[in-house]
Amino acid sequence: MRLSVHSGVFLCVLSTVALAQQGRVYTDADYAAAEQRLSYNINPLVYHQVNRVEWMKDGRFWYRDVGPEGAQFFVVDAKGAKSPAFDAKKVAASVSGLLKRPVDAARLQISSLEEGSDGKSLEIGVQGGKFLCQKADWSCTMIMAPSGGATGRRSPEALSPDGSQAAFIRDWNLWVRDVKSGGEKQLTTDGVKDYGYATDNAGWTHSDSPILVWSPDGKKIATFQQDQRRTGDMYLVSTQMGHPKLEQWKYPLPGDKDVTMIERVIIDVPTAKVLRLKMEPDQHRSTNCDDVSCRGGSGWDDVQWDEDCKTLGFVSTSRDHKSATFRIADVETGEVRTVMNETVKTYFESGHAAVDWKYLPKSNELLWFSQRSDWGHLYLYDLKTGSLKSQITSGEWNVYTVPKVDEEKRVIYFTGMGHEKGDPYFHYFYKIGFDGKGLKLLTPETADHNIVLSKDGKLFVDSFSTADTPTTTVLRDGDGKQVAEIAKTDVSKLTGWVAPTPITVKARDGKTDLYGYLYKPVNLDASKKYPVIDYIYPGPQTGSCGGRSFAAARGDNQALAQLGFVVVCIDGMGTPWRSKTFQDTWYGQMGDNTLPDQVAGIKELASKNPWMDLNRVGIWGHSGGGNATADAMFAYPDFFKVGISESGNHDNRLYEDDWGERYQGMLETSPDGKTSNYDNQSNITLAKNLKGKLLLAHGTMDDNVPPYETLMVVDALIKANKTFDLLLIPNAHHGYADASRYMMRRRWDYFVTNLMGATPPAEYKMSTKPDVF
Repeated sequence: MRLSVHSGVFLCVLSTVALAQQGRVYTDADYAAAEQRLSYNINPLVYHQVNRVEWMKDGRFWYRDVGPEGAQFFVVDAKGAKSPAFDAKKVAASVSGLLKRPVDAARLQISSLEEGSDGKSLEIGVQGGKFLCQKADWSCTMIMAPSGGATGRRSPEALSPDGSQAAFIRDWNLWVRDVKSGGEKQLTTDGVKDYGYATDNAGWTHSDSPILVWSPDGKKIATFQQDQRRTGDMYLVSTQMGHPKLEQWKYPLPGDKDVTMIERVIIDVPTAKVLRLKMEPDQHRSTNCDDVSCRGGSGWDDVQWDEDCKTLGFVSTSRDHKSATFRIADVETGEVRTVMNETVKTYFESGHAAVDWKYLPKSNELLWFSQRSDWGHLYLYDLKTGSLKSQITSGEWNVYTVPKVDEEKRVIYFTGMGHEKGDPYFHYFYKIGFDGKGLKLLTPETADHNIVLSKDGKLFVDSFSTADTPTTTVLRDGDGKQVAEIAKTDVSKLTGWVAPTPITVKARDGKTDLYGYLYKPVNLDASKKYPVIDYIYPGPQTGSCGGRSFAAARGDNQALAQLGFVVVCIDGMGTPWRSKTFQDTWYGQMGDNTLPDQVAGIKELASKNPWMDLNRVGIWGHSGGGNATADAMFAYPDFFKVGISESGNHDNRLYEDDWGERYQGMLETSPDGKTSNYDNQSNITLAKNLKGKLLLAHGTMDDNVPPYETLMVVDALIKANKTFDLLLIPNAHHGYADASRYMMRRRWDYFVTNLMGATPPAEYKMSTKPDVF
């Protein structure tokens, strides 16, 4: 390419500026300024951000509000009139005395709030327990101690609908406890190790929380006996003085002949009678996530009781997630009837954020979610015949969640994405008739709407915002009419705050629009060149950029920008919430990791913003993002120069079975055992291509993505005679807990040193402030 004299002078000037940046010596003050952009520093300056809303039994709702004095709680009635719920300082002090440990009033979090039966008190859920607090002076007594609380440690429990009974696991059997008297009763007797009741300890989830669903009358429990007797084990060893502690649990892998199975049962609580459903054992699978329970705790999403407690509706999912079968069980006889089935080419999902199917025995109908039209929509089935009655929603957009179905009025309330013009990731709230008519938008503002619907569907709380517009929270009636404004987020104290810039770029195909955010230095000088950092989480169950609602801090993206980088996140093809075709882009080819879209998007942005330096592009991510980061450094070594790969699942043959078999397919190996359909997703095979600077990090007790994932890449890099950096964090799990800020500082150092070509301050000490407000 021929350059004019003027072009040569311009390039020389840019080169001089770049060298000046690269020679910079960062000080503690520079890092402290970046640290001010992190959530624990910036969130306390955001006032009146409504961050929790719960409806009460009496038709009012309560919410948490944080102002200059810290946390406050308000109660709002049906007309929008609000009043303080209680004195947070006095309640915190009383609870602190009962638990014999500090409870910070300014950061107080509660889980429930209801009027006491005498009208003179409130029942408040605090610190995992429940307390009765007198309105006269806000002194409290303990109704239910938290797990590990003042009365000694208890196993996690699942409360009955009326809160009078608590189900829990002991020695692999299910028990119930009377909440008032404390009396206990054993419900099952034949549970043993690896064949216990209501347990959920397969793969990355292993806990003591019971997985079950209480019947509405509190007399029966739907659960399972989990068979892991032939499932393979995972092992981790602690780092400590003396003999290490071995952690061992069941962790099936793709291709294993024997994986975790569940045998469905119904337990009659008064008689402790266990009824096994008359069907073969089911896969330990969900229609919506990579565990049998998407909600955690006691939630079991794919099981729903009839209101009369005589039948149970549930969905069985095949091991490869391609087939979902809806069934009905008679809870007196154990007979099971198959109603309908849907089988797809890749993987079936019953909703975009939660299980969206609804069992409607009153009208003999099933509300079903499907992406069969390439978009996520609602369908109505006949429970008796299993035949499709009608399609309810349609078009090139998605139903997101279904918080309420009014069977009597034949109205469905749902959130949706992509129906309105603008950002297809914004959520809006709608209602529609069972007949597919009368679709009505209930939230007209062009924004991302977070909805909390009242139990009767007559009112809902709507908190709406965008990434660069703070949240407004209002109360609306069932037709969307505003009843009252509840709160408006105040960001006036955020001096120097810079909102992320929404971006739209073309995907790898040059046609499809992709969306994301750009984070720029506060005092960006367009005459300079800035190194670029790509933050990545490729999905396929989520994306890099997270939600579209307002957040003062999004990880350390703006902090890195404060240090002089341009930070980019792009939700590439293969991530959810668009069409099914879009999400399936790299089904069976998980090594894709949206990287063609990341490269194309960054190049397009740089063509429009010449201050982005394409000669200095870095990338980082955690978990799936750690996988994608190493992949980027190996597959695009001339584009990505520096990468930080944290806790990556670098080869899904080493990760729990449900993940790989869902998105890569069932493991198929050649007759000689040398190749398989999983080869195209393995970073181990690509490690020999490394050219740039790569930091691999992993916690040594990571029970989600085992550390062997990273060590296998290390082994491949050593065999290829490659130079790299490794940070193992002793005893850390998938999230690095107390070491997370150390890891962040090391991340900043690595990019400053290797991408900026500058010198970081020596061993800068990050704050120990708590990250909850």
